[in-house]
Amino acid sequence: MKKRALISVSDKNGITEFAQQLNELGFEIISTGGTKKALQESGIPVIGVSDVTDFPEILEGRVKTLNPMIHGGLLAKHSEPGHKQQLKEHGIQPIQVVCVNLYPFQQTIAKTDVTVEDAIENIDIGGPAMLRASAKNHDYVTVVVDPADYGTVLSQLKENGGVQKETRRRLAAKVFRHTAAYDAMIAEYMTDLANEETPEKLTVTYELKQTLRYGENPHQKAAFYRKPLGSEFSIANAEQLHGKELSYNNINDADAALQIVKEFSEPAAVAVKHMNPCGVGTGENVFEAFSKAFEADPVSIFGGIIALNREVDAETAKKLYEIFLEIIIAPSFSTEALEILKGKKNLRLLTIPFEGKKKAEMRLSAIEGGLLTQEYDLFTLEDAEVKVATMREPTEEEWKALKLGWKVVKHVKSNAIVVNDANMTLGVGAGQMNRVGSAKIALEQAGEKANGAVMASDAFFPMNDTVEVAAKAGITAIIQPGGSIRDEDSIKKADECGIAMVFTGVRHFKH
Repeated sequence: MKKRALISVSDKNGITEFAQQLNELGFEIISTGGTKKALQESGIPVIGVSDVTDFPEILEGRVKTLNPMIHGGLLAKHSEPGHKQQLKEHGIQPIQVVCVNLYPFQQTIAKTDVTVEDAIENIDIGGPAMLRASAKNHDYVTVVVDPADYGTVLSQLKENGGVQKETRRRLAAKVFRHTAAYDAMIAEYMTDLANEETPEKLTVTYELKQTLRYGENPHQKAAFYRKPLGSEFSIANAEQLHGKELSYNNINDADAALQIVKEFSEPAAVAVKHMNPCGVGTGENVFEAFSKAFEADPVSIFGGIIALNREVDAETAKKLYEIFLEIIIAPSFSTEALEILKGKKNLRLLTIPFEGKKKAEMRLSAIEGGLLTQEYDLFTLEDAEVKVATMREPTEEEWKALKLGWKVVKHVKSNAIVVNDANMTLGVGAGQMNRVGSAKIALEQAGEKANGAVMASDAFFPMNDTVEVAAKAGITAIIQPGGSIRDEDSIKKADECGIAMVFTGVRHFKH
């Protein structure tokens, strides 16, 4: 009795060559639908699934392979006498090779004009059933879901007359990952469709983008995964034009820089170290913006990550070239700028479609034994109910500076304080255990430039001590959420010092 292979694929890449070689190795080919037609047109002998099941395809093709004549052949233990007897009694022939991939659900829902009806029709039922049955029975069945594995299966069949057990197990594991990812994507789509915000089960799937050399430290293993159909405006979808491979820390820092530069519509430049901004600048053009970001902290920027929201031109490239940087992120690089920056062998140059599709996503944070989810902090000053808490209102220049500070401070690790003027940061205090400590760090970094500058805080002032140190440094205006039971103390101190203080009613903790 000839061995049998069942082939039914939506991805036809390499399938005729695979089927032809199976045929030459003595396999009968069972197939259906478009796959059957493609194989027949290539001159490969094919047995229709309906000929095996003795039952026609029904319900517009929804039911084809869900039949004991197929699944009995997939699930039978070939070494079990009872199974062999039952196969014989019912005229079921074992199937040794299964090559199946699924309806293109992901590609379907990626279309901008997709309807719910189209999405539902592209949920595969028979395919996952065959794959799971074959993978479960991998002691006897070789199951292939990825065209990349065709060559391995064929070479082992030719060399050994069969596929090695280790290979069958590896392919079976890949199948279960494949069907789990497929179901996770369907579950996410249906959950969104049903407007379920906190489902009782959270199923997520990601695709491997890059195996990393190590994690935060050399003794930690790490990898980089990308969300299918995730935001195009992201590091996960960046194109690397030059430089060595990204590291775990590079990716985290690059994401932090991108999230900050997204806040600005005017030309802006952001320098990041260890996921905190060390310099942010704006200007009439990208050169001026980067010059301000560099001036903000010319020491910390060394070895940093730079994100710019305009094309990098030759003038800016020359200034960037003078500094040791790890990564430069931009919408694009001019031909001349690219040539200049490629002069540094290891400098990573990334482009991201700043006009690309933005998608609301949840932020996932792993803890040992669990996972936290939350929305990204997309709240802007335009969304807030801003009120001036002091007797003096900010001047027009102070308002401009306060808005810049508020955009930056929400991306600084709490407790966070930013000191800045209307075009650039002057000092950043991050991650301290008390707010006045962060303020002192930011003010010390700003130095004499703090005189006449403004201050932004990610959360309220529990005491008036931060206002006091700000006043001594010459800060003229402060923006903070407000909401402390001791707000009046801070307001009173600000009024005494002639500082304008604005409350937004919204905090921006970032841990």
